[in-house]
Amino acid sequence: MNGLALHERPASSPSWRIALPHTAAAVPVARALVRNALAEREHGADCDTAELLTAELVANAVEHTSGSSPIELVVELLPSGCQVEVHDPDPEPPGDLTQPAGGMPDPWQEGGRGLLLIRALSQSCGHRPTGSGKAVWFRLPVVPAQRRPV
Repeated sequence: MNGLALHERPASSPSWRIALPHTAAAVPVARALVRNALAEREHGADCDTAELLTAELVANAVEHTSGSSPIELVVELLPSGCQVEVHDPDPEPPGDLTQPAGGMPDPWQEGGRGLLLIRALSQSCGHRPTGSGKAVWFRLPVVPAQRRPV
């Protein structure tokens, strides 16, 4: 993975783990890692959706957690799809990741749609505590070959 792969499991379930800076510069790096991982393995998950949702998770981790500790991106390619996790140092769970908390976002505001997109476009999503904060994740299924763009 051009020097980005920090950890890779056996061929049955490849995964990548990388520390990213706690800045907005982490977003394009995370998108590129997910895109390259899916392309390199010719994986059947929707690359555009994986990139978009990864960007949302990373942007949320950068924007809504304090400090300068790196965040961590974990990408796992499974036979049934892919799972992307973003680890950050804040133990507080994201408020409305699995259920909306208060209706639709204000159409006049720039933000407020990230978690809605993750809920709507992923097969499943959630969060879990870690020893140093939390991990927020989503899963995407493999798109059947006949439905993939040519």
